[in-house]
Amino acid sequence: MIGLLTILLTACGDRLTATNLPTSETSNLPVVQGRISEVAPPALIQELRPSLERYAPQVTILSPLAEEVFDDTQVIVKLQVSDLPIFQDDTLKLGSHLSLIVDNEPAAAIYDLKQPIILENLAPGTHTLRVFALRPWQESFKNDGAFAETTFHILTKTGKNAPDHNLPLLTYSSPQGIYGAEPILLDFYLSNAPLRLSNTANGDNNLQDWRIRVTVNGESFLLDTWEPIYLKGFAKGNNWVQLEFIDGQGNKVENEFNTSVRVISFDPSYQDGLSQLVRGDLSPTIARSIVDPNYQTIPSLEEETPFIEPETSIVEEENPVVEETPVIELESPIVEENPVIEPESPVIEPESPIVEENPVIEPESPIVEEKPVETETVEKLEETPEAIESPLTTIPETKEINEPAPGIQPPLEVEPIPEPQNNSEQKITIFDRVQQTVNRFQSPSSPAEKDIELPTLDPQLFSNVERS
Repeated sequence: MIGLLTILLTACGDRLTATNLPTSETSNLPVVQGRISEVAPPALIQELRPSLERYAPQVTILSPLAEEVFDDTQVIVKLQVSDLPIFQDDTLKLGSHLSLIVDNEPAAAIYDLKQPIILENLAPGTHTLRVFALRPWQESFKNDGAFAETTFHILTKTGKNAPDHNLPLLTYSSPQGIYGAEPILLDFYLSNAPLRLSNTANGDNNLQDWRIRVTVNGESFLLDTWEPIYLKGFAKGNNWVQLEFIDGQGNKVENEFNTSVRVISFDPSYQDGLSQLVRGDLSPTIARSIVDPNYQTIPSLEEETPFIEPETSIVEEENPVVEETPVIELESPIVEENPVIEPESPVIEPESPIVEENPVIEPESPIVEEKPVETETVEKLEETPEAIESPLTTIPETKEINEPAPGIQPPLEVEPIPEPQNNSEQKITIFDRVQQTVNRFQSPSSPAEKDIELPTLDPQLFSNVERS
């Protein structure tokens, strides 16, 4: 049975009673006098503590069973907890958990009961497993049912590590491990401890006047209440802490595990979640996530507000992108580049003089004059139509050039259109000149020449020229 102990409402400093009763276990350890003192709990822990007062955890060891004997050095542990959420905050790595102790070894923290718990390389003989519930800052729950223990055996039974359930049992809880801030919690769990009665009631029973003797680095003091305290004055580096259960006469109550000692380390630069919590580096909003596993959604809503602000700035950045429409205005002068077609119209004008080069046929007519033989002239005259074919080839080219000009339709300057009329006039002059050349060789005085039939020019050739 776990006895309920009275809590004395005294000042923090009054609870530490100095004692000069060293034990044989601590007589060879260094002693530091006057450095350790009790202080109030950290403010943030005092603010969070009421959130867990509504819980009364019930811890059960499902395996191993009491007095069970195993034929192997490996044991699988199964635990069950009710009325307390067991979890670990992802950021601070803190949360309500279980403390598991095998014999009197340092405790192991259990944050997930779904994960297998395996004890390996256990020595043959008797072993005792103790499990109890802790708050996130390593303070134990002290309600009835928050502590469970069982004794089992590996291969065989021995008398060691088997506490007497008829005697009070002291279980060391804190401090242990590494700490980065002061004050440091001192906490323990008591089993089978009798109620503290008045001095007149059953005064002969020394166990009713029990105390806990605490020794830190050789400096000892007594506690007569079962409640956690916070201490400061630890030295940097390693420190040692010892707890002893003693009776009203100052004698140790002999039972397994009633004397426990731990070595801890104090490093002010250590930055774990507990150190931040003790120093007050955390806001209450963030710290509340270690007492309520469902409270993680509230900080996420607060974190969303800064994300809305940059989104507005992003919309403002998009406005200058809309103002880039002037780029379209820059493209409009590109459409005005159509006047580039206008310089092409004068290109057609220099081509018209190319048609005027038709007078090149004129040097051919003197060639006929140089030859007095009439037969040869006839041959030359017959060849003249071939020479006349040259304007047939050139004149259509000029017309093909003039045809695209109306399609472009520049300003109404269509002066090159009358050029074909000039060409037609040039064709008539050419006919007249040829006719004049033929007439030169006609002589009425010679009768022989009258019998000669001169070839006549086919006017259709010239009409074809006009049609083209």
